[in-house]
Amino acid sequence: MGMDGAKIVVDADACPVKSEIAETAARFGVPVVMVASFDHRLEQRAGVSVVQVDRSDQSVDLYIANRIAPGDVLVTQDFGLAALALAKHAIVISNRGQTYTDRTIGFLLEKRHESARRRRNGKYGKGPKPFTEEDRQTFLQTLTKVLTRLQENRT
Repeated sequence: MGMDGAKIVVDADACPVKSEIAETAARFGVPVVMVASFDHRLEQRAGVSVVQVDRSDQSVDLYIANRIAPGDVLVTQDFGLAALALAKHAIVISNRGQTYTDRTIGFLLEKRHESARRRRNGKYGKGPKPFTEEDRQTFLQTLTKVLTRLQENRT
């Protein structure tokens, strides 16, 4: 029931849905690669490979960007990494279940740039909303839909 080499790649440093990803991927027979810095302890488990990289700022992103392939599924909340993966024809979703597309990523990058500019000028927002059980369910629904669609397109 595999997906012709497709894999799920996880920007795992701050990902709150790692176990949900592993469980859903196992149901579909899709391998998972969790990438995190050495600062984060990740458990090896069946169907999940763990890659630990150095703790410098962009190490996880660079590792993923250099290895993501067309048809892979990337789970990240990093808009810059999402844009790189979309350019390589990967499917990209956030850990809250938002699907990033070529049509939406430009706006998200612009919003990020604007927020960074405001912070440099001393204006700070509230930060991200706390992760909720509803976010977890939305993520699970989105990942299941993505994997189902991939499976249907490859069989």
